[in-house]
Amino acid sequence: MSNLSTSRAILLLGIASFASTSAFRVLDPALMNLSQEFQTTTGEAAHVVTWFAVAYGVMQFFYGPIGDRFGKYRTVTIATLACAIGNYWVAIAPSFDLIVIGRFLSGAAAAGIIPMSMAWIGDHVPYEKRQETLAKFSIGVVTGMGSGLVLGGVFTDTLGWRASFYFLGTLYLVVGALLYSKRASMPDIKTSALKGFELLAPIKAVTSVPWARVILLVVIIEGALVFGVLSFVPSYLQMKHEVSSTVAGLITGLYSGGALIYIMISKWVIKRFGEAHMVKAGGVTLALSYIIFLFVPGWQFATFASLMCGLGYYLMHSVLQTNATQMAPERRGTGVALFASFLFAGQAIGVTLGAQIVDRVGLSGVFILAICVIPVIAFWFSHKLNQRRISLAASSAK
Repeated sequence: MSNLSTSRAILLLGIASFASTSAFRVLDPALMNLSQEFQTTTGEAAHVVTWFAVAYGVMQFFYGPIGDRFGKYRTVTIATLACAIGNYWVAIAPSFDLIVIGRFLSGAAAAGIIPMSMAWIGDHVPYEKRQETLAKFSIGVVTGMGSGLVLGGVFTDTLGWRASFYFLGTLYLVVGALLYSKRASMPDIKTSALKGFELLAPIKAVTSVPWARVILLVVIIEGALVFGVLSFVPSYLQMKHEVSSTVAGLITGLYSGGALIYIMISKWVIKRFGEAHMVKAGGVTLALSYIIFLFVPGWQFATFASLMCGLGYYLMHSVLQTNATQMAPERRGTGVALFASFLFAGQAIGVTLGAQIVDRVGLSGVFILAICVIPVIAFWFSHKLNQRRISLAASSAK
């Protein structure tokens, strides 16, 4: 496969991932509206985020082996088309319970997009170029997340939050059709050793690797402390600074701007600092961003905090996802899918725990928890990376 064909494939996968992350964050600015419309608390309204994440995480146990067995590009294509159905469901659902079900179905379908795209990249891009390539692919992921927040805020304040799901359903349909039309020219590496469909054996093979267990532990905590907090940022901004849903979505959406800053400087950062130092810098930057959200007056400072949050997250997460593509090369689809599963399981845990904290202590409680824990995890993981580097160097010298 030529470099041009690879670039075109990554562009298509990036567009699909853009749609996926747009749908993920689109209801964050509407949580207060949902709580008022359906007469529930903000914490209970957050179930539309929680159950999307739960479905996303659980389905990774299926998509990984499916991608390894039947092809990762094919899996992404089918999942994208299925997402269109899930989003149209939410758009027309008459009750809150049916909305939650629709979000669950949407999360189950979306689970097959980003992880299998990353695994496909892992199959076709050598490791020394992979972190930079994944950074380029992540443009679709992070701009989708920011766009979802903005779209959610704008639609909530104008046509209503349901309009955002008509828009997303159509976007999924168009992207899915485009992926399907290119399927013949996109090669897929399948695990030919598999006969029929195996579920537990590939998962067991990945989790038996000690380094894989370290990556999975860190990413589940990262998901809880980053995205679990980020889900409540729009509500916090509306409460503290009395801004509209649109403004709250725009400010929080600047998170993706910070991520884009990382992508633009990623080549230099990777060469200059290396993985261990990137992780420490990411943890400190994330903690500082939450401190600014919590303690600095004026919504103008929150814009800077959102940029810092995105930059800090990707300094840390880019190292995690690059290592995830190499946890088990012979079961790359399963390995990356498990990575995504733990990330979004962490988000579900974070949102659930955050909802309890919000309803009992207040919105500031979720920020305080993240400020205390994130740097500890970042420095511990940095230490493990240094240990692994020394171990690999010693093994290669023998």
